[in-house]
Amino acid sequence: MPRFLMAFLSLLYPAMVGALVFGSAGRLNLPFVWGVLGALAIFGWAIIAFCDLGMIRERRAPGPGNQDRITRPIGGIMLMGSWVLTGLDVGRYQWSMIPQSAQLAGLMGYVVALAGLFWAMRVNPFYSSVVRVQTERGHYPVEVGPYRFVRHPGYAASLLAMLTGGVALGSGVALLPLLGFAGLFVRRTLLEDRMLQQELAGYSEYAKKVRYRLIIGVF
Repeated sequence: MPRFLMAFLSLLYPAMVGALVFGSAGRLNLPFVWGVLGALAIFGWAIIAFCDLGMIRERRAPGPGNQDRITRPIGGIMLMGSWVLTGLDVGRYQWSMIPQSAQLAGLMGYVVALAGLFWAMRVNPFYSSVVRVQTERGHYPVEVGPYRFVRHPGYAASLLAMLTGGVALGSGVALLPLLGFAGLFVRRTLLEDRMLQQELAGYSEYAKKVRYRLIIGVF
């Protein structure tokens, strides 16, 4: 598939998010929602333009051997629930509105988190959407870029994006399903790290050099 077509298809995800939020809200004049959607669209375009094509294909159609069949389906339901709650809260009922100053800080944090995730995906040609060892693609431990600091920088950035993006969208109650999704991501980090140490040559040695999985000095 040509990159220009991938770039067009990458807009489907922010369009779906927007449809759920704005549809639930019953209105379009939600500037911070537009800010989150714009950042998400730019992130998608950057991935298509600058990341490894093999990695992009793997993420769209992963190969066999997935060791985590829970995070994506359950997390997807939690995400959609959060977007619907966001629309209902900020657009109709104002159950738990987050102050605009906090939303602005959240949006700035969201942009930083997406930049960190892009960095991890840019340097790691094996950044799959599932948990597996990509033997057929010559999988090896990546030790450059943010992988010099923590073993799963993409997951760390994703967790930050979930929380800051939720704050930027403006609904306190909609953060609750995101916290559940964050718990699933921590579980996935442990599962993937254990699998890589057992099955990927050289990863155990890398793990001895880079001690922390997600947060330096903590975990």
